[in-house]
Amino acid sequence: MVDKTHRVRFEPVGVEMDVSEGETVLDAAFRQGISVMHGCKEGQCSSCKSVLMEGDVELLKYSTFALPDYERDTNHILLCRTLAYSDITVELLNYDEDLMRRAIAVKVFGATLTAIMRLTHDIRLLEITLDAPLRFWAGQYVDLTIPEAGITRSFSMANAPSEQINLRFIIKRYPQGAFSALLDGGLQVGQRLTVKGPYGTCFRREERSGPLLLIGGGSGMSPLWSILHDHIESGEERVVRLFYGARTGKDLFYLDEFAAISAKLPDFRFVPALSDAGPDEDWNGESGLIHDVVQRTLRTEKLQGEIDAYSCGPPPMIDAVLPVLQIAGVEPDHIYFDKFTPAAR
Repeated sequence: MVDKTHRVRFEPVGVEMDVSEGETVLDAAFRQGISVMHGCKEGQCSSCKSVLMEGDVELLKYSTFALPDYERDTNHILLCRTLAYSDITVELLNYDEDLMRRAIAVKVFGATLTAIMRLTHDIRLLEITLDAPLRFWAGQYVDLTIPEAGITRSFSMANAPSEQINLRFIIKRYPQGAFSALLDGGLQVGQRLTVKGPYGTCFRREERSGPLLLIGGGSGMSPLWSILHDHIESGEERVVRLFYGARTGKDLFYLDEFAAISAKLPDFRFVPALSDAGPDEDWNGESGLIHDVVQRTLRTEKLQGEIDAYSCGPPPMIDAVLPVLQIAGVEPDHIYFDKFTPAAR
């Protein structure tokens, strides 16, 4: 039986592609190397929200936080949940021509687990070696699958894209996490994994001269670490500020590495902030929630030039940071973010 396919046209960019019945529009775009805005790929984050202009579709289960009923009534759709049953025309509400120009087709790779290291009490560094090189942009992520367990989770690369075989991931461990709980003894060096990607639109834009703001919390350090090192390798000279929110001092890591970067990189500053520092902690740094620290810093420093801001971490953190950046005058199309939503169940 021949698969039935339909034509998808994206407006206002005029890009067309095929989609098979039973395949989501977003998966079809990944397969054909057409990069449209996306985030969680599971109907939870609204990054791929668009408007259906023509055609017949069906939507798989999604969160009404991502697509409220009143928007569904006005033909809004989530590309990651949309199945096409005719040729369709879709208006992209958010699109980036640079993103579409730099799209990389999603592929599947075999990999071997090579190391798991403890960074803090609940943060681990996972290292894998791929069977073939993976091309990606700094800030992107892949889906990691444990084949025998049938568990798949999305994690951002922590290494620069110049390393295409040996990949590293900074992962927060959750006691009940289907994947992350296995990082303490459940996964073994030499174990085989499957990698699919790359995904993600929160990647480093190159050849920009204005200040670079990197803002994260928890495992949001992973893509920021990749972006920072890709920037260093590029030789570009920019003002760089990396803000990292943690609860207490025991949640901080890579402090020596940041000190070394500060010593060699012109106008770089690492700004950690503790939201719940204990009275017995010898802490002289910033305190409070990270979005408040970003706001205070931008008011004080008054950075000059067109700012690029990248924010990665829990959705509440992202939601709090976005208005701070907008009030500070960062242009909306220069704000990039990756919400680390919980895995769908």
